[in-house]
Amino acid sequence: MEDNDLLKVRLEKIAALKATGIDLYPNDIKPQNTTSDIFSSFGDADSDALAQLTQKFSIAGRLMAMRNFGKAAFIKIQDRKGQIQSYIAKNILSEEAYFVFKKLDIGDIIYVSGKLFRTKTNELTIEAEELRLLSKAIRPLPEKWHGLTDVETRYRQRHLDLISNPSVKETFYRRSHIIRLIRQFMDQHDFLEVETPMMQPRAGGAMARPFKTHHNALDMDFYLRIAPELYLKRLVTGGLERVYEINRNFRNEGISTFHNPEFTMMEFYWAYSTYEDLMSFTEELFTEIAQNIFSGLKFSYQGKEIDLTPPWRRLSVMDALVQIAGMDTAALRDKAQAIVFAKKIGCPINESDQLGKILMAIFDEVVEKKLIQPTFITHYPVAVSPLSRRSNSQPDLVDRFELYISGREIANAFSELNDPADQRDRFEQQIKERIAGNDEAHEMDEDYIHTLEYAMPPTAGEGIGIDRLVMLFTDSASIRDVILFPLLKDRQGTSDKVSQ
Repeated sequence: MEDNDLLKVRLEKIAALKATGIDLYPNDIKPQNTTSDIFSSFGDADSDALAQLTQKFSIAGRLMAMRNFGKAAFIKIQDRKGQIQSYIAKNILSEEAYFVFKKLDIGDIIYVSGKLFRTKTNELTIEAEELRLLSKAIRPLPEKWHGLTDVETRYRQRHLDLISNPSVKETFYRRSHIIRLIRQFMDQHDFLEVETPMMQPRAGGAMARPFKTHHNALDMDFYLRIAPELYLKRLVTGGLERVYEINRNFRNEGISTFHNPEFTMMEFYWAYSTYEDLMSFTEELFTEIAQNIFSGLKFSYQGKEIDLTPPWRRLSVMDALVQIAGMDTAALRDKAQAIVFAKKIGCPINESDQLGKILMAIFDEVVEKKLIQPTFITHYPVAVSPLSRRSNSQPDLVDRFELYISGREIANAFSELNDPADQRDRFEQQIKERIAGNDEAHEMDEDYIHTLEYAMPPTAGEGIGIDRLVMLFTDSASIRDVILFPLLKDRQGTSDKVSQ
């Protein structure tokens, strides 16, 4: 039948139910069991053992399948934990309940109660002695939802995706589990969870293009935060020496399989530690999550085995450019040679940029995608690290690392710059870049410099991309698979495609 015909049939059933006084949307039912409760307790019980049970079991959920045999039927009910079969027989149900059953459709929310038994095929089943309609589905579920190739439809109608694809539901249960594990880990290491503003008078803490909004009562422009960093470091200055926040950030950037303009990160700051301490700390955090989820440190991600066994490889930016990108060491110090190399490999660059930015463009183009096993890339150029502490041995580099796994950045960390004079110089250089056209460059933040002038202790801080971490631990190819409602272009736009 066409969708309109199906809708007409369902509306006729609704009219028939209403005519007999059936409440289509009651609110007085409380199921006593879940599918997992029943299977964990009686999944191994044989027919004789089930026959000895006197208790009744009740389940509420969505009707997912129905096999009719005249005056009897088998149905499948799906709750938040899984599916279970129920046996429906006219001679067992009340006349009203059986009338309701005959008006049911796939997708309805129902309640059944009764004893357990096993069918001839040995399937654990509830023999329905009571049946109630709890919510009538007017629209039919898509018939061929399983294996649907239109991923855009899945993301736009996540409710249908969750109903029809149990693996999707499992992804988000695991996401919640991972975040709980992170919180437990941070709490065990004496970190305080805090909350910082999502609307900020200036965009700071990262090099990114912000979203802008306006507060009417204050008549002030604000930015949705691109990072909580500067506020968290204010707290460290105030004496909260170990703080973390699991936060929503907003960056006005492109969409790809690992970028969404609204995303989740954890940022944490640890007084009297260095970026090297954070490398060990990150290894410990990730391995604890892996052990909890996989009972080991090796797992498959998109067809490749990932091994989180520490210690992880540590490689400087410059060494990576030589060993992986094939640059000559002389080009690392000579802008003209670096430009020639970039052009040779087809890497887009701005020739007016500082050498450090050109080197990082080459890194992003060539090196990043080859870092499959966990690798700490260290010692970034000052030019791309306006908030990081300079290296004592190489002042044109900073004490910083980024963690790469499966060809993408998962975490970014550094020893924090706590010299207010140096910080002012860095901000001023960023202002020059903004004037030159870089709208991702950092703004001057006088209030933050003022904070540093009260003395912030030596500190290291890190940001971990929660969405990308969940992708890794759920074998998800796209960030949109681990965000319940990813940002998508309006259907009325010229295209619903997102870049890969």
